Parts: sequence; structure tokens; C-alpha cells
Amino acid sequence: MRRFVYAGFGLLAVLAALGMSGCGAPAAPPSPTATPSPAGRAAPSPTAAATWWHPQPGLSWQWQLSGRLDLNLYTDVVDVDLYVGPSVIEHYHQRGTRVICYISVGSYENWRPDKDRFPQEVIGKPYEGWSGEWWLDIRRMDLLGPIMQARLDLCASKGFDAVEPDNIMVYTEDTGFPISYQDNIRYARWLAAEAHKRGLAIGLKNGPEMVDDLVDVFDFAITEDAFADHFARHFRPFIQADKAVFNAEYTDTDVDWEAACRRSREWQFSTILKHRELDAWVEFCDPPQPPSPTAGTD
Repeated sequence: MRRFVYAGFGLLAVLAALGMSGCGAPAAPPSPTATPSPAGRAAPSPTAAATWWHPQPGLSWQWQLSGRLDLNLYTDVVDVDLYVGPSVIEHYHQRGTRVICYISVGSYENWRPDKDRFPQEVIGKPYEGWSGEWWLDIRRMDLLGPIMQARLDLCASKGFDAVEPDNIMVYTEDTGFPISYQDNIRYARWLAAEAHKRGLAIGLKNGPEMVDDLVDVFDFAITEDAFADHFARHFRPFIQADKAVFNAEYTDTDVDWEAACRRSREWQFSTILKHRELDAWVEFCDPPQPPSPTAGTD
């Protein structure tokens, strides 16, 4: 399932949100330091090519893909669009927050800067309910592979810690292509390997049917409506493997929010309540507690 509204974060908006001047070319962001995060795991290292972040159960998170970023909200983890400015990522890292890079790996989006790289032969049927999107033929790794590698390169070069590969499960959709389950698993495993080569963690986005075949290579999961749609239990293998499950329920469903929170605490899911457009508004099962200021600092 797809829950994305393009945020359109430009550099000037990023600088304004951070209270910076927009004059002149932006300096390259410094490499993140090894400052311990509030969750007890080190921030990214410049030598991350040999390792990557392994998010554990119980982390707080925020997911924002539309509207002006709320840079004052504290969470252990935040998931934002690939095209935010590097200064935003550096801002979060300085607070000890890990940052997930949102990309779509299964659909063509006609507003993206790299839209002209997609050959017509990999673009399938329209993505119903999402204007400007079409399904992709994920079997054509000869054509799609370099495009997705470039997107992962950009995630890594900006300093993201992980990637959210949206629309990763396409074999069940009316794509216009005869994509099999094994085609889908092959593509997902390739994406995981490519992310890891770049020092990026990667999460399985929805796809409960694929959990058993992918929990070994994916580092965490991101789910939507897992309690409203009664598939949350399928993601418990991630928790059993000491891997986080970041779940979002939506206000436009009939989800029993209190029951979802009770079950999330029991199963160690990190569950939030969001508007469908994934703006800044969020409700937590258990509000995150920002770290205490370090003694002797301003």
C-alpha cells in the first residue's frame, strides 16, 4: 500500500526551517560524529561502508512526507523524503536522531527529478488512487537497477542512516507485467544488498506475505494500518530477531487506537497515529522523552 504525498522540500525551505541564511552556495555537511544516540546506539560513522545501523525494538519515531517539517519534535528516528536538504539530516544527527530516506522502488512518479531516466518499457499501468504514478516492471533490473542505485547513492551521500523502499511489494498489484512472487523476492533482496553496500539500513515496507523470506536481510520494518487491517502479527518475526517494527495507523480508519497501543506495548511495536497525508501531526502511544540537556552546555 502507498501512503505518500510529495513534500517538495526545497533548499530554501530547509534553510528557512532551520533559521539559516539562504545566501550563497550551501557548504557540504560535516560527517556525522559518533555521538551516542538517546537510544544508546552510536550515530553514523564516516567509515559506515563496512557496517550499518541496526534499529532495535522500542525506538520512538516520526514520519513526515508533506508540509513543513517539524524540526522541534524529538524522536529517536524520523522518516523523511530523499529530497530534503543535507542540513536537515545534519540537524537531526546533532540531536541524536536517526534519519530514514523515503524512496519509491516500485512506482514511477512523474514529478521526481530523475523521472526522465525511466525508459517507457518499464512503466506499466497507472497506480490507482495516486495521480502521476505508474507501476514499474521490477524484473527489468538491467534498466531499473542503475536508477535505484543512483537513488541509494543520494541517500548515502546526504548522510541518511537508512532507507524506506516504498511500494516494494508489487507482485499482488495490477501492474501490467507478469511479476511473480519470486521476482519480487529477488528484487527486494537485491535492494537490501545495495543498501548495505552503501552503509544504509533498509526496512521492509508492508508486505506481510514476504516477511518469512526477507526478515533475515532486512533490518527493520515499516507498516501501515497493521492493526486496523489485522496483519500486525505477521511482523513479529522482526521483533523476535531484535529488529524494530515502525507502525503507523491512520485517523481515517476505524482502528481501536487504545487497543492498538496496548498490543504495541506487548509486542514492542513502535506505533504512531497519523493523518493520511503524513504531515507533521502525530500522536504517540507513549510520548517520547527528549534527552536531558548535558550539564555545562548552553
